Amino acid sequence: MSWNNQGGGGGPWGGPGGQSPWGGRGRPRPPQLEEMLRRGQDRFRGLLPGGWGRGRWVLLGIAALIVIWLASGFYRVEPDEQGVVLRFGALNRITEPGLNYHLPAPIESVLLPKVTRVNPIEIGFRLNNPSEFGENTGGEVPEESLMLTGDENIVDINFTVFWVIKDATKYLFNIRNPALVVKAAAESAMREVIGHTDIARAFAEARGQIKLDTEKLTQQILDSYDAGIAITDLQLQKVDPPGQVIDAFRDVQSAKIDLNTLVNQAQAYRNDVVPRARGDAARVVQEAEAYRRQVVLQAEGEASRFNSVYKAYQAAKDVTTTRLYLETLEKVLKGTNKVILDKGVANGVLPYLPLPALQAPPPTAAKRGSP
Repeated sequence: MSWNNQGGGGGPWGGPGGQSPWGGRGRPRPPQLEEMLRRGQDRFRGLLPGGWGRGRWVLLGIAALIVIWLASGFYRVEPDEQGVVLRFGALNRITEPGLNYHLPAPIESVLLPKVTRVNPIEIGFRLNNPSEFGENTGGEVPEESLMLTGDENIVDINFTVFWVIKDATKYLFNIRNPALVVKAAAESAMREVIGHTDIARAFAEARGQIKLDTEKLTQQILDSYDAGIAITDLQLQKVDPPGQVIDAFRDVQSAKIDLNTLVNQAQAYRNDVVPRARGDAARVVQEAEAYRRQVVLQAEGEASRFNSVYKAYQAAKDVTTTRLYLETLEKVLKGTNKVILDKGVANGVLPYLPLPALQAPPPTAAKRGSP
């Protein structure tokens, strides 16, 4: 049966004359908005314990907590830091120094690594400061400092590595314990460099080269890890033989120094004597050569003179004979005392041989007679 045939045709609600459920006739009238809000408030008050007064304070508390939660997203990045913002644990952005904001936890969080601070790592020893490796501070660490050289000797090395963060993202996400990674890389690099160096060079002229090679190799290892760390410096604190044999090693070094001193002295003496002997030999050779040339020239001159005299003799035999006689007497009588007697008085001179005068005078008399 249709609605129009029910009880006088009042519509589906049975109202007289087609009256709507809101009491009107004709077009239906919508409910009032204020009435709906009022009914909703009444129902909400009924759900709150203690009525509307206590519920109002609960709402204010919830609102305050929401404001505090939203305000917790503000953070400050110091000048030596860099802000790394994570959204649900994944990298979202990098922020620079200053006041910044991120969505409150657990949506976003921020990490603040100090990217300009120089961090030291001590290897082979520990100073009296807190250790980042959980070890007793102060003193030597033999398991780190004792290394094997290229000539199979043991050397005791203490050194310090200084590093900074060059890439905060790689530093935070690619390695777990940065200090331990740097320590392991530097110690491994030092052992490799020392393994190619003789102990004598390690104690002397190779210290600078060891420093440079270790620093370079450590940086290469960290770059292979993509660690985001830069090595700024490496300082060798001590390069000595082990403490158990240091006295014997010093004795050996003293003996080597004495040996080198004696060798240097012998070399200096050789450098002094050998050139002098070579000079004397050259002088003797030159003198012999000069004497040879002198004798040869003199012989040649004598031969030439003899030939010239012979030619003169052949041309004038009497004159040449007399000349040779006189020249021979001149040579013989040149250095002797001569007494010349005239032939007229030669028969009246009594020959006298002064025998005492022929004896050599005593040395004292010779000295007294000397001017």
